[in-house]
Amino acid sequence: MMNKLYIGNLSPAVTADDLRQLFGDRKLPLAGQVLLKSGYAFVDYPDQNWAIRAIETLSGKVELHGKIMEVDYSVSKKLRSRKIQIRNIPPHLQWEVLDGLLAQCGTVENVEQVNTDTETAVVNVTYATREEAKTAIEKLSGHQFENYSFKISYIPDEEVSSPSPPQRAQRGDHSSREQGHAPGGSSQARQIDFPLRILVPTQFVGAIIGKEGLTIKNITKQTQSRVDIHRKENSGAAEKPVTIHATPEGTSEACRMILEIMQKEADETKLAEEIPLKILAHNGLVGRLIGKEGRNLKKIEHETGTKITISSLQDLSIYNPERTITVKGTVEACASAEIEIMKKLREAFENDMLAANQQANLIPGLNLSALGIFSTGLSVLPPPAGPRGAPPAPPYHPFAIAPAEGPDVSERMVIITGPPEAQFKAQGRIFGKLKEENFFNPKEEVKLEAHIRVPSSTAGRVIGKGGKTVNELQNLTSAEVIVPRDQTPDENEEVIVRIIGHFFASQTAQRKIREIVQQVKQQEQKYPQGVASQRSK
Repeated sequence: MMNKLYIGNLSPAVTADDLRQLFGDRKLPLAGQVLLKSGYAFVDYPDQNWAIRAIETLSGKVELHGKIMEVDYSVSKKLRSRKIQIRNIPPHLQWEVLDGLLAQCGTVENVEQVNTDTETAVVNVTYATREEAKTAIEKLSGHQFENYSFKISYIPDEEVSSPSPPQRAQRGDHSSREQGHAPGGSSQARQIDFPLRILVPTQFVGAIIGKEGLTIKNITKQTQSRVDIHRKENSGAAEKPVTIHATPEGTSEACRMILEIMQKEADETKLAEEIPLKILAHNGLVGRLIGKEGRNLKKIEHETGTKITISSLQDLSIYNPERTITVKGTVEACASAEIEIMKKLREAFENDMLAANQQANLIPGLNLSALGIFSTGLSVLPPPAGPRGAPPAPPYHPFAIAPAEGPDVSERMVIITGPPEAQFKAQGRIFGKLKEENFFNPKEEVKLEAHIRVPSSTAGRVIGKGGKTVNELQNLTSAEVIVPRDQTPDENEEVIVRIIGHFFASQTAQRKIREIVQQVKQQEQKYPQGVASQRSK
């Protein structure tokens, strides 16, 4: 599908050649026709990545004949249905946070990460209705996260721009359109495309492709597969992702052939004794691969004679939702382990998709990201360049787990200390860990109770007159906020505010309460105590 861009706020003096030169000077060459109107123009890019690059490079940043030009997707009102694109997302933003933010605006049917070469992340979001997409545009445009401000556009919805097929798939059944199967086909006869993603050392890519591409063509022909080697990804990295689409049997055979090629190349160049198999898997699936107390992995290791390790949760971010499963052993052993690992991952994926399809119309506000994976689209697309292969980041925060308050108490308190942003990241990982380890079933959002301490002199301001402030806070964030009126302050003259909700709701409530506390502190510094108390009434 072509990506038509709208160029607005143009001077009447601007010509098509002016636009061609301007785009070319910024290494955004226009191959197609420039459709120039009075004060605006349209251009086409066949690739979404180029379109995003043009918007980010030019819109609001470039002056042409005395006017600052605007560049955005060209989407007519009739096509402004359910799809939006969110750009300028912090690369380290937790999925849990974005999930909660999107859910605030309505039912999310699909989220796909766009593979771009920008430093920040880009996602395409499909809402259940046009109204929800419009709400998201209005609420999220300019939304601030740290020093990043979200940029949001409508993007053309193919369902509206093309005639509907005779038999439309039910809402929630995303696999038919996204995976390339015929619309309206039997869901039982349709097999979900769940590709194998592996990392291969960069120095072996040439051998896998072969002279004039003959080796890779042979692999795809023999295994009836499609093998994508993402050579442009993560420039200069020691490893490159490879995605294999085929039947389970075809996938495993293609993987085996690639392992044999790498091992042969290593033997000839004497670069390494054994080449490990590195499988990439979405974090939402890894917990079920590991199994309770690691039983599944231990069983695979025992049966295949391999050693299996999994990368740290600290490597996960908005740019990198995948963890690396490293399998060490002979080529034969690694190939056998791949079969068993993919069997577990595929089973977990299909169970999640089944749950989504069954519940999409039954649970208000349900979105696929609440299941731990962002639809079929995200889990199969290669993530953009990120910190893959870098050493794990140092811990963000000191924390401690308090002892149980009694033998019958089923909950324990995790105490986190540090700056607000460090606490934010730490809490995000706790929420993510509980989801990953299946403490909550796929139909549930992870909801926890957070306690924060505030000066007792501020508690009244958090509550507000007649409870107005705390009620507004609960309506705004969807979290339950409890400020006990009769609580005795501790030795630091502080009281505890309890917040119950999913991650984003809890974080928003905490931030708002911190803002109130900060406002009171500033007021106390600006005015004498007596005057401050009078003015705050």
